[in-house]
Amino acid sequence: MTSKELVLRTLEFENTSGRVPRDLWVLPWAEYNYPEQLSAIRKKYPPDITGVSLRLKEKGISYGDMYGIGEYTDDFGCVFTNAVRGIIGEVKKPLVTEEDWDDYEKVHIPYEWLSFDIGEINSELDKVSDKFTILGCPRPFEQLQFIRGTENFYVDLITRPEKMLKFKDKLHTFYCEYLEKLSKTKADALQFMDDWGSQKALLINPVTWRELFKPMYKDYIEIAKRSKKKIFMHSDGYITDIIPDLIELGLDAVNCQIFCMGTKNLSEFRGKITFWGEIDRQHLLPYGSRKDIENAVKSVYENLWQDGGCIAQCEFGIGARPENIEAVYSTWDNIRR
Repeated sequence: MTSKELVLRTLEFENTSGRVPRDLWVLPWAEYNYPEQLSAIRKKYPPDITGVSLRLKEKGISYGDMYGIGEYTDDFGCVFTNAVRGIIGEVKKPLVTEEDWDDYEKVHIPYEWLSFDIGEINSELDKVSDKFTILGCPRPFEQLQFIRGTENFYVDLITRPEKMLKFKDKLHTFYCEYLEKLSKTKADALQFMDDWGSQKALLINPVTWRELFKPMYKDYIEIAKRSKKKIFMHSDGYITDIIPDLIELGLDAVNCQIFCMGTKNLSEFRGKITFWGEIDRQHLLPYGSRKDIENAVKSVYENLWQDGGCIAQCEFGIGARPENIEAVYSTWDNIRR
């Protein structure tokens, strides 16, 4: 099977004989600190999932190095401050400071993202046609926090200023336009993301999530389905409360911190959604032994695999040891043999 066929069979729970498909996420921190080991891992365990860069005909307002020490401004105008090379920093000064969102018009909506040429993107996708390709991704909850500041935005979710809701709808409309255009490419899937969980619970009340954000995700998923594409989502933290909602909406794959929630606790969702990774990057990848990594992968397989439903994904990020990243993929390969 090609990588594309392998991923598709896994998503459809029809992978009865192939290996588990691979996907490695790499932060620049790993590129800087372990270039040789990373190169060896990529060569020995080539990924099955990839994407392509969107070459925009109109330049956005972002400037600076997203992963460099110092300040970086994104295409919405949010300024990130970073103290560690190779990871993304934090927004210290929100753009919208007025309690009633009177100053929300200072936020730049990056319509420049829509200036890519579909034909050019398809030409790039043709070069990796054997791989499973994903394009995206909107992040409404996180972007609203970058714009407003996390504490202020949590208050807004309770008081719901009229102009905040108006801006949320404007942002959502833009993201829908973006996904609609991406859906016309040859990509196999679209994706969106938002980090919804703390270590032990959802960051906001699930009722509020269902009122304000579930309808947005429903639109994103429907855009993908109308185009006969798969739809993927990423979210950090404990999100068990909303996984049934994501299944109901038709999400194909979720990248989440399954060890935060417990693989056994998630086994009730086996066969209903694909768990797109991951292996615990808080404790196991930085500090675990090889045996710890092997047991972790086996736990994922035993609790979540059902002729599919798992993608061997992990993140080579800050603190992770290269030998543990290698152990993740060797264990996944061995477990299917």
